[in-house]
Amino acid sequence: MHDQEHKTVLISGASIAGPALALWLGRLGFTPTVVELAPALREGGQAVDFRGDTHMTVLDRMGVLPDLRRVRTGGSPMTFIDEHGRQRLHLPAEFAGGDIEVLRGDLSRVLYEHSAPYTEYLFGDSLTSLTETPTGVGVTFRHSAPREFDLVIGADGIHSHVRRLAFGPEAQYVSHLGYYAATWRLPNYLGLESGKGVTGLNTPGRLAAVGADYRDPEQAGAFLLFASPRLDYDRQDLEQQKSLVTRAFSDLGWEVPRLLDSLRASPELYFDSISRSDVPAWSTGRIALIGDAACGATIGGMGTGTAIVAAYVLAGELARANGDHRAAFTRYEALLRDYAQGCQKGGDRTGPFLAPRTRRGLRLRNGLLSRPLLLNWMLKEGQKVSSIPGLPDYATSPRPV
Repeated sequence: MHDQEHKTVLISGASIAGPALALWLGRLGFTPTVVELAPALREGGQAVDFRGDTHMTVLDRMGVLPDLRRVRTGGSPMTFIDEHGRQRLHLPAEFAGGDIEVLRGDLSRVLYEHSAPYTEYLFGDSLTSLTETPTGVGVTFRHSAPREFDLVIGADGIHSHVRRLAFGPEAQYVSHLGYYAATWRLPNYLGLESGKGVTGLNTPGRLAAVGADYRDPEQAGAFLLFASPRLDYDRQDLEQQKSLVTRAFSDLGWEVPRLLDSLRASPELYFDSISRSDVPAWSTGRIALIGDAACGATIGGMGTGTAIVAAYVLAGELARANGDHRAAFTRYEALLRDYAQGCQKGGDRTGPFLAPRTRRGLRLRNGLLSRPLLLNWMLKEGQKVSSIPGLPDYATSPRPV
């Protein structure tokens, strides 16, 4: 396609936004390379969902919907209980599951498989420097030899490495929203049934939930969330993170002691703050950001759906711009910024929704969300927020592999 056939694009991050962008760029005649710090695709993970016409239209144009439907979870109902094991609130599967829900690891794998024919993947590596030149961006890696690319895209999440290298320290762009979340896998000692969702103990400012694994009935997943000011810890220190979670929940009953026992034995743990990222301009020169790196929230900000839509728009605008990356980046941000910020607002409410800080707050939430009319209204509002009127239809016919 014109002069972009020889456009080389380095994408940092192989979770969702990265492979989705690589898929579109490859189809549109670019040559994408994806670098990922992890040694391989990450498996499992929390369920993620898509909802509304825009999400479903983009997934359909990508050609991934049949594969995603084969691995859909069916939604994740949620049951909240008190310290005495009494049910206080039940949310149906469609409340959290949207139009289609899949495990994050399954989505990542499907996107990887569809993008692989067009894409070079570098696992177990990361960027160490970015230097703009008159013709491109000079990149050094932790392990690979230095190279130059025409463009570099940061699709590496809320703690974006590209953003730190090209835009400045994380503290300038990321705001703590007052909560931390932890997830890990454990044996299904409770005999929980797959498809029955999660059950969680709620106390003021805390939620400790567990549900059966969708694939393996012998396995389960824990999800713990707690209110806290910003914590100072090493994101690479697994034992330190386990200790923080254990301290936050050590006084609770129900199944929490056994969950914490399983955490001590777990080889893996996802632990992070609920935070939001806000970057005033999503590009600088030949370097741009996409997904949570640019504008997102750790949990509850519709980040997965926004990343899919953003990948479609960014690739389409780069193709339309006939080599003028500045025009493409400007148009991409103009189309997506208001949309992304509207979706992102949900992240501000996630912590207070899942773990209100007071008993009165818990009672209020449980009472309001027990009303079907309010639930239906919230579902419709979620679909409105996730839709873009007049989404461009870019030329997306796949090129020969």
